[in-house]
Amino acid sequence: MNELADKVGPPLWLLAELTYRCPLQCPYCSNPIDYASQKSELNTEQWLDVLRQGRAMGAAQLGFSGGEPLVRQDLPELIAGARELGYYTNLITSGLGLTADKVDTFAQAGLDHIQVSFQASDPELNNAVAGSRKAFDQKLAMARAVKAAGYPMVLNFVIHRHNIHQMNDILALCENLDADYVELATCQYYGWAFKNREGLMPSKSQLVKAEQEVNQYRADLMDRDQPMKVIFVTPDYYEERPKGCMNGWGSLFLTVAPDGTALPCHSARLLPIDFPNVQRQPLNDIWYHSPGFNHYRGDSWMPEPCRSCDEKGKDFGGCRCQAYLLTGNADNADPVCSKSPHHDRILAARTAADHATAGLEDLTYRNAHNSRLLYRG
Repeated sequence: MNELADKVGPPLWLLAELTYRCPLQCPYCSNPIDYASQKSELNTEQWLDVLRQGRAMGAAQLGFSGGEPLVRQDLPELIAGARELGYYTNLITSGLGLTADKVDTFAQAGLDHIQVSFQASDPELNNAVAGSRKAFDQKLAMARAVKAAGYPMVLNFVIHRHNIHQMNDILALCENLDADYVELATCQYYGWAFKNREGLMPSKSQLVKAEQEVNQYRADLMDRDQPMKVIFVTPDYYEERPKGCMNGWGSLFLTVAPDGTALPCHSARLLPIDFPNVQRQPLNDIWYHSPGFNHYRGDSWMPEPCRSCDEKGKDFGGCRCQAYLLTGNADNADPVCSKSPHHDRILAARTAADHATAGLEDLTYRNAHNSRLLYRG
């Protein structure tokens, strides 16, 4: 383990999941399904200590996320502390709980970047998915407040079978809001999204049409010299090779959960691995020497077909969380890979998506009641 740690560089991107509390109920939330049983949160000084340790190790990018990070009353203090340490900071928010005054407060504290998420291009669908009747109007107002404060306008939409038909309307809304960057993040199936996969996964024909519409809109933006940048993220389930998840396990990204659990990615908590906690172990020791962070570093852990694959240095065997969810063993090759002996499970999911009929009312929404019900089950 020490020999492996000697080859590891520092974490460059630190994700501070400040809380699992959130006013929304999105059925594709990446938070753990059992989040309602995890009520412990680091206090202000503990978070500032984590930030100091991360910066001393070389971390430069810092994301504040949740849940909804705006429910933390100490967010301005955390932003100011991060600015003093020299981080480039990004607030990832639904916009609920945000006000124009808070936007100004965050700017004065030194926040560099705000990303606002939407659920759809129209109020009815947006609010139904979010589980809040006021969500859409609030998001519109806060997106405009962020832009007015001089921040780059960065909007995020999670795309699934119930809104994938809205590509042109979504992009028109983003253009109307004078967005600089738009991420159309087609749903990836972890956390609550995995629970709801059959009701969220678009069909192949839906995906093809959506990509065509996005490409046409991009071309139109270029013709009009409109600088809005559009990123369309294809779902793993429609790929034949896995992504190089997090640029490799414990390579660049370090997540700290609300209770201080340190993770190589925000979904890794679902794995049957004993991950360390910043309340009991220094961050430097966690990153370089803990069994959890060294578990899937390098390639010595890989079984076939990954072990002898000439692409293992590119995809690192794919996503460990996806392998675990789909096969029950995180050591296996990511089933997204066509070389995986479990690839048939991806093909079956595609076939099911082509014939799915589930409506929004059939989804299991992310809330404390459902979390407790599912966790007990």
